[in-house]
This record gives sequence, C-alpha cells and structure tokens, in this order.
Amino acid sequence: MSSSDKHDNPQREPGWERGLVERLATEALVEKRRARRWGIFFKFLTFAYLLAVLLLWLPREWSERSLVPGKHTALVELKGVIAPGEQAGAETVIKGLRAAFKDKKTKGVILRINSPGGTPVQASYISGEIRRLRKKYPDTPLYAVVSDVCASGGYYVAVAADKIYVNESSIVGSIGVLISSFGFVDTLDKLGVQRRLLTAGDHKGILDPFSPMKEFDREHLQQLLDQMHAKFIQVVREGRGDRLKEQDDLFSGLFWSGEESVRLGLADDFGSAGYVAREVIGAEDIVDFTEQEDVLERLADRLGAATARVFAGLLGADGTPRLQ
Repeated sequence: MSSSDKHDNPQREPGWERGLVERLATEALVEKRRARRWGIFFKFLTFAYLLAVLLLWLPREWSERSLVPGKHTALVELKGVIAPGEQAGAETVIKGLRAAFKDKKTKGVILRINSPGGTPVQASYISGEIRRLRKKYPDTPLYAVVSDVCASGGYYVAVAADKIYVNESSIVGSIGVLISSFGFVDTLDKLGVQRRLLTAGDHKGILDPFSPMKEFDREHLQQLLDQMHAKFIQVVREGRGDRLKEQDDLFSGLFWSGEESVRLGLADDFGSAGYVAREVIGAEDIVDFTEQEDVLERLADRLGAATARVFAGLLGADGTPRLQ
C-alpha cells in the first residue's frame, strides 16, 4: 500500500479514534459556550425589558421627588402653542399643575412659559384652573417665569399668577385676538377657474378663501373679535390690578421687551426659574411636574390631526380664533 493511500484513508492511521474523540469534545465545548453566551444575552434582554416597564410604571414620587429630602419648588412647563393635543394644551398643563399643588413637599410652584399664544378657550381653561388652585392652596404661591416669549394666550395664562418674572430680553404682551385667512378670488379669475361652493346657511362659507368677503360677514367677524378682545383685557386688568401702567397702545396687540414690560406693569421683576426658587420661594431644589406625553399616543394623535387638517383644507379654511 502506498503512502498516498494511507493519507487518503485516515481511519487506517494509528490513533485516529483519539483524534475523533478530541474533535467531538472540542465541538461540544464550543457549542456549550455558544449556548451559554446566548443564554446570558437573552437574560440581559429580559432584565432590560422588565427594568424599562418598571421605570415606565414607577410613580414619579418614588423616583425624582423622593431624592429631595425637604421642601422643593415645583416646576410646570408651558411651552409651545396653546392648543388641543399640543404639549401646551390645557389638559396637559392642568395635570401638571394639579400634581404640583397636591404634593405635600411643594413650597411654591413655578409655571415657566415660552409660548407665542394659542386658542382663547385653552388659555382660559388654564387660567381658570390656576385661580382655582390658588384658592384651594392659599399657602402655596404660583409664579410665572417667562423665558423667550410670553405673548397673547401665553400672557393670558401668566396674569393668573401671583407674580410674573421675565428676562430683560423676553418678548411680552400682544394683548389682542386675530382670525387669519387668505383671498384668492382674483387669482381664480385670472386662471379661468370657477369656484363652486355649496352651503346650507347664508354665511356658512364666511371664511372661504376663494369667495369674496361680504360686508356683513366682515362686520360679524369684527364684532366676534372685539368681544374676545374685551374679555382678554378684562382678564389682564383683573390679574394685574393697580400694577398696570395703562397707555393707549397697551391693549393694541403690540408686544414689548421684558425690560419694558416691567416698566409698564405687565411683569413684576427679572429672574429665572432658579432665581425664583432660591430667592423668592426659598426652596432651591426644583422638581419638574410637567406632564410627560406618551410617544406612541402622541404619534397617533399627530397622524389623526394631520388627516383632519387635510380634510378641513379640502372643505374650507380653518377659522379658529387665535390669541396671537
């Protein structure tokens, strides 16, 4: 038998049984280690999942609030457009305010505002709830702290606070109401396009951008705006009282810098949230009570709202009054 035949048939070589056993043992050991690594990986994933669920369901007072041993300053953010479904909507802000006042460790509440305005109804809801909570918890003050902008609906809310603190460069005011739309009548004529609008009710298409505005409709809308404006002015005067330095253009819709707003009595003093917590309330530790939104629910709401806006755009313009 040649040497090549021996190499081609390893079973005929001496000691082949031992080599086979060693290979099988090595492969078994490798497989065992691989299974152990996968087991550790899946155990880690299970642990991470359970930890995430625990953190999501853990009451806030067991986490952040429990780290503050004594009294704290409660913070609630009002940021963005004040409208239903938004982070600055009445439902979200009111939940945060109620939780802040209810907490027994709260020494004072800061409502930090950065908003250009929003709908009169949503702003009115928040303002009314602030006044109710101040009466229910008379020993817990509430201060509005303005960051960049506190205009229109944002200021409507701010005047319900005990005091308003601003930065020298903040934008404050814009006490007015508006309804915005467009007019494309001449454009359609030039393009040779005919508008076909069917309504049940003589004034149902009052804000249709493709139809000429009637004088009666214009007067009716102006009367509506004047009524809302008068209510806005009333709320500001009730909230600010004798601190207002009234002048002809104070309620004209103009806005001013934070420095000028203090001079006009629209605001009381200068200060950030940290300053107010430390120097005014006397509880330097700040705990955030802002209601946190559910990401999946928020996405669903956004998709639903976007769909509704598309259909609204097909049927007619959105004529919601704005405190802007």
